[in-house]
Amino acid sequence: MATMTAALLLLLLLLAPAVYAVDHTVGGNSNWDQNVDYDTWAAGQTFSVGDNLVFTYTTLHSVDEVSKSSYDSCATSNPIDSHSGGSTTIALTAVGTRYFLCPAAGHCGQGMKVAVTVVANSSTTPSPPSSSGSPSPPPPPATASSPNGVAGKFCSMNHLMVGLVLGFGTMFALVV
Repeated sequence: MATMTAALLLLLLLLAPAVYAVDHTVGGNSNWDQNVDYDTWAAGQTFSVGDNLVFTYTTLHSVDEVSKSSYDSCATSNPIDSHSGGSTTIALTAVGTRYFLCPAAGHCGQGMKVAVTVVANSSTTPSPPSSSGSPSPPPPPATASSPNGVAGKFCSMNHLMVGLVLGFGTMFALVV
């Protein structure tokens, strides 16, 4: 029984990092499509290192990651990365702002673009400030509709994980 308890605790510890990541479906229920206010959608999210952006779209669209200047001017000729196929997941691996747009003719100009500001989470080390001299804007505040839910409102993820590990550990100790 002790071996089973140890194995279950080990499994919980191995799965713990997965709890930190949040999959953000770009555009919410409307997905990656025209006629979505992506500025409002992004303002209601908190993007942390380790999270993912999930783009779901039809064959009329695709996803290009671009520079800030290309984002501002809707230039599609020099993307950093291009994705197609209807479903794209992009890992947010570093602190900073990333820019995405739909390269289909006219779509970006109609607002089909999104900028996301990625912040450090409690388990990552912030990257040094850029040498550009201009500070990046502060991240938007978390809202009640944030995907972080109860953990985002009442405690940090570290507190949540410690509580879960202690709770399960106590439960298994009582069974043994």
